[in-house]
Amino acid sequence: MTVPSSIPISLEFFPARTSDGAEKIRAVRRDLYALRPEFCSVTYGAGGSTQTGTFGAVSDMITEGVLAAPHFACVGATRASVREQLAQLQGMGVRRIVALRGDMPSPYGAEGEFRHACDLVEFIRDETGEHFALDVAAYPETHPRARSPEHDLHAFAMKVKSGANSAITQYFYNPDAYFRFVDDTQRLGVHIPVLPGIMPITNSTQLLRFSDMCGAEIPRWIRLRLQAFKEDNASIRAFGLDVVTALCERLRAGGAPALHFYTMNQSAAVLEICRRLGL
Repeated sequence: MTVPSSIPISLEFFPARTSDGAEKIRAVRRDLYALRPEFCSVTYGAGGSTQTGTFGAVSDMITEGVLAAPHFACVGATRASVREQLAQLQGMGVRRIVALRGDMPSPYGAEGEFRHACDLVEFIRDETGEHFALDVAAYPETHPRARSPEHDLHAFAMKVKSGANSAITQYFYNPDAYFRFVDDTQRLGVHIPVLPGIMPITNSTQLLRFSDMCGAEIPRWIRLRLQAFKEDNASIRAFGLDVVTALCERLRAGGAPALHFYTMNQSAAVLEICRRLGL
């Protein structure tokens, strides 16, 4: 089998909370633009808590000549509020959206008029036609709140049938989970690009905390190695680069359509992984 020498990439950022932070992220973006990403996405806080920052970062990226895709969560939203925000994004020149259900800002938050991400996808299509390319979330290791893996697969299929163009996965470190997910969805008649989400390993405490929160599995051998390094950050980074580069190589060889990097607003690890991949 011939392994492709190149593969498209995309990058995810989260909005800055201060003006100093925004300037630092601009510098990180400038470094990462050397990779020629197909698009850059910007996260969206629970209940729209970072909407202003998200839209502001997207506007900056468009000015910088990059296709920017805001995350757009619908929990707590009304059809009128979503219609207004879609018009705002159209006016900004946005052509791609990552459409999500999103998390509740608190146990007492209102659910709004959208119960599921498929409802948001369908509404965006009804309101704007084919103006936006729509990405949705995918969970190769099953969404942590899904009733079962089968139910999760059918929920994903509903998002696609509602009008999604492509999907971006939660990060993972077991490539077999990704390939099995793609095979399972194709058996359900779902045939859209599924972009694997790639999380560089640079900080073990942060990674383990994130993974426990979002349900991403850290394989036992990786977890044990990270724990053994303790506070040896240089060894953690070196080990992480080896692990994630090997993951990306396996995904590329297996036919993944692209790689979507969760940058955590840092450039060094992503640049080095892509250098090792020849990108």
